[in-house]
Amino acid sequence: PEATAEEKMAAKLAQEAEIEGLLEDYDVDVVVLARYMQVLSDEFCQRHESHTINIHHSFLPAFEGGRPYHRAYDRGVKIIGATAHYITADLDAGPIIDQDVIRISHRDSVADMIQKGRNLERSVLSRALAWHLEDRVLIHNNKTVVFGY
Repeated sequence: PEATAEEKMAAKLAQEAEIEGLLEDYDVDVVVLARYMQVLSDEFCQRHESHTINIHHSFLPAFEGGRPYHRAYDRGVKIIGATAHYITADLDAGPIIDQDVIRISHRDSVADMIQKGRNLERSVLSRALAWHLEDRVLIHNNKTVVFGY
């Protein structure tokens, strides 16, 4: 049987409570959401928005949410990208830390786009995490200032 909306929310909140416990037990300074692919509760996002980084496999604000390469392919885009951003309660709308793009062509399949995008995701996430850990990122009005960029 399919879980009800209430049951799904209760399971989500229980999972987040477990994560909260681990963050506290291990005194975690930064959380990285790479391939997490879950929407976090507003409350979790508000508690962790200044130290939780998400890597999104798209050049935001285009193609937020899931399956961006498939949607980019369907639109015939000529560049794809990756975006590292802090989380907010609004999906894929947090302050952007870093982005990068690569050219693609009509010859690229969705699989080609995914592979090229994964390479971008690694470099973008690596830079964003390093800058965060080096205290080079200042959040202001849902934007970031990255010092020494």
